[in-house]
Amino acid sequence: MVRKTKAEAEMTRLAIIDAARAVFYARGVSHTSLEEVARAAGVTRGAVYWHFHGKTDLFYAMREQGRQPFKVVIDSELADLSIVDPLAAIERALCTMIDLLRNDAKVRQTLEIMVLRCEYVDEFAHVLQCLSDSHEDLLHKLRGQYARAADLGQLNPRLEPVALAMETLLFLLGLVHRWLGDKANRDSAIWAEAISAHVLSKRAA
Repeated sequence: MVRKTKAEAEMTRLAIIDAARAVFYARGVSHTSLEEVARAAGVTRGAVYWHFHGKTDLFYAMREQGRQPFKVVIDSELADLSIVDPLAAIERALCTMIDLLRNDAKVRQTLEIMVLRCEYVDEFAHVLQCLSDSHEDLLHKLRGQYARAADLGQLNPRLEPVALAMETLLFLLGLVHRWLGDKANRDSAIWAEAISAHVLSKRAA
């Protein structure tokens, strides 16, 4: 009975996160109230507070759920420093991230909320530090792969791994922002082509 109760509680928690994502997406974070989230989830406001301390806590839970697939990609493609072709791994990671946005509605909506539908002020100011921490983790892994490519003689010798890691992070942020805003061309091959060109420009002749 206890197991069933815990399972039901977790289902309610996930339903509240899904409802929050939908309302955040429709109204923007600052214009969303917990009462609206509760109605969308079909629960009481008290039930929302039983699972979450407030809107900020709920936002973080939504963000964490949405970023997990990206973390899996980054860890699987970029954490292994014994990989034979590090530049190919970087290209696969970037392409897979775009594929996630294209094919996973929860991931796409979460990122769109964070990029286009949230003001990072007041209680949400700390989110910027969380984003910075995520970026630093990606930078660290990119630096490792670019350094390995240099060691293997695969990297253009005039390029520095540290600068390349920052360039790729900025490229990815701009690519995602453009992809989110260009709804008419989300299925275009241009995104994969741009990624391929970005990585190819780093290879040794």
